[in-house]
Amino acid sequence: MVEKLELAEPHLAGWLSSLGLGVEYIRSQGNTLFYRDDQGTDVPVLDLVGGYGSAILGHNNPEIVAYATSLLDQGTPIHAQFSRHPYANDLAWKINGILQREFGTDEHYSAVFANSGAEAVEVAVKHAELDRVMKLAELTAEIEAHLDEAREAVRSGARIATDGAADLLGPDAAPGDAGDIDGLLDAVRAANSKRVSARPVFLAPEGSFHGKLVGSVQLTHNVGYRTPFTALAAQCRFVPLDQPDALEKTVAEERRTVLDLTVEDGVVRLTERELPVICAFILEPIQGEAGIRVLDRAAVRRVQEVCATIDCPIIVDEVQSGMGRSGAFFASSHLGLQGDYYTLAKSLGGGIAKAALTLIRGSRYRTDFELVHSSTYAKDSFSTLIAGRTVDLLEADDGGAYRLATERGDQLLAMLGRLREEFGDIVKDVRGKGLMIGLEFHDQSESGSQIIRDQAQAGLLGYLFAGYLLRVHAIRIFPTASATNTLRFEPSVYLTDDEIALADKGLRDLIAVLRKQDGETLLHARA
Repeated sequence: MVEKLELAEPHLAGWLSSLGLGVEYIRSQGNTLFYRDDQGTDVPVLDLVGGYGSAILGHNNPEIVAYATSLLDQGTPIHAQFSRHPYANDLAWKINGILQREFGTDEHYSAVFANSGAEAVEVAVKHAELDRVMKLAELTAEIEAHLDEAREAVRSGARIATDGAADLLGPDAAPGDAGDIDGLLDAVRAANSKRVSARPVFLAPEGSFHGKLVGSVQLTHNVGYRTPFTALAAQCRFVPLDQPDALEKTVAEERRTVLDLTVEDGVVRLTERELPVICAFILEPIQGEAGIRVLDRAAVRRVQEVCATIDCPIIVDEVQSGMGRSGAFFASSHLGLQGDYYTLAKSLGGGIAKAALTLIRGSRYRTDFELVHSSTYAKDSFSTLIAGRTVDLLEADDGGAYRLATERGDQLLAMLGRLREEFGDIVKDVRGKGLMIGLEFHDQSESGSQIIRDQAQAGLLGYLFAGYLLRVHAIRIFPTASATNTLRFEPSVYLTDDEIALADKGLRDLIAVLRKQDGETLLHARA
């Protein structure tokens, strides 16, 4: 029998196999995945990846599976676009109720449905840009009305103040040109025409990750993901939030103005108006791919204050941190951060469906968006109803899942904290909140082992660790994408003490091998 040539991402498949990660899983339940060994025996693997945060209620949660089966048995209509979707409205109301409870607000948020986290981010970005463009159109129309008023005022005897006007007309203008209203109007329009064509700018913290689609990848700080596609989307300025004045400085550098004319007390004056060029500030309350980093509350407050001064909306990306993983439905609620947009996905689908949505503050919502954006599978009955059931399960028992995330997360953090205390020469840091935790190892780029050194210098050390833990201890764990010295822990809320003990044992063994600088064992050892 001729072996099939690998066509499905062949390079990635080969690389996974080289590290012992090229395993085919055949079933899953709770925090366990199963593969079949050469003897045909099912081998259980403790899964601490949790679908990169998508399985807050575990793999194949029995209640969600039973509900999904009943929906299919009933023939639920997957493709019924451009019709009423009351179940989507029900889900929007459920999440609005949670948002209002956690943030102490009575404002409503409209919901736009999507299929993935990156798509939910794209929805927020598109809506924010539509809002900016419409504000720009409103501003332009207002200025044009003011120019007409200025012309009529001058014709009725008003004078033109020369301050600013003479500079606008240029050094070659005749002394009386500042009093030429038509010339001044032409100069204002010409200057504004150039200024309003400025491309929008987004702001984000350093370390951000918001997806890999054409738009969202430009909001992702990792240059390896972003740089090849820079020409395809709006630019983003990345701000170091640990520097108190950095955001104010960045905003000052990006601010732009347009010209206007005002008439007061018989005098026409040239003025400047704020040009809406900074489209939005996007952030994750817990940065996932940057190494599981919880944002500082003071830094978040600075973001809110600075954005308020320029009416810049805040997009809160809760794709990975939301749906209860932090111990609350919205991780941003721990920081007192109420956004203008929220993006939700991953665990929203209960580990079964591909479900996502973007919440948009009612006071900012543009109904025109519904005419310029759509998605074939978004808001279908199957995924949306499963998302609704997932929210019900999270909210059951007065938010029992949130309490579990906190309690189980504290236990996991305590175990990892002990490793940090005992092996500080190997383990650099432990951080996170709830069941979104990172274990960071010290840099090994100067290791005495060529295998370890090469993997560290290539930025792949965490994957070397992942392969060892899977082969030797049947533990599945991966590093974060932009900080590969950090292993991420995102299991379900049903993580047991025995599973934490198994992780403890495997990590202690990994640390012992790393202390010996035994690269051969890390790369090749098997149970």
